[in-house]
Amino acid sequence: MAAKRIILEMGSGNDLHGGDYTKAALRAVQDALHHSSLTFIRTLGLDARAMHVEVTIAVQQPDKVDATAVRASLPHGQVTVTVVKGGLDVPDPETRDVAVIASAAVAVRMELPQAKH
Repeated sequence: MAAKRIILEMGSGNDLHGGDYTKAALRAVQDALHHSSLTFIRTLGLDARAMHVEVTIAVQQPDKVDATAVRASLPHGQVTVTVVKGGLDVPDPETRDVAVIASAAVAVRMELPQAKH
C-alpha cells in the first residue's frame, strides 16, 4: 500500500543578524510544526515512528544549511530533508549584515489502514 500525504504545513523563520542559514531553517521548521497537532495518530492507534516526514527548506544559499541539524530537530518519523534555492536575503549595507528568511514545507506521509465497509 502506498503512503498517503496526510498533512502539509508551511513555516517561515529568520536569522536577523549574522546570516545563519541553519538557524533560519530550524526556526522555519519549528514554525511549521507548531501549526499542527497530529492527535489522529494516537486516536487511530498509528505508530508515529512509521511516519515519513519530508522537509523542504528554501533559502538563498542552500549549501549553508546543515540538513543533519534540521533532520535532528524533528521529533518523530523517518525524516528526509531537501534544501533548495528560495527564501530571501535582506542585506544591510550600513552594517554589512544580512537577515536570512527561510521557508519550510513539512509533509507527512503514512500508510493508512483501509476502511472496513
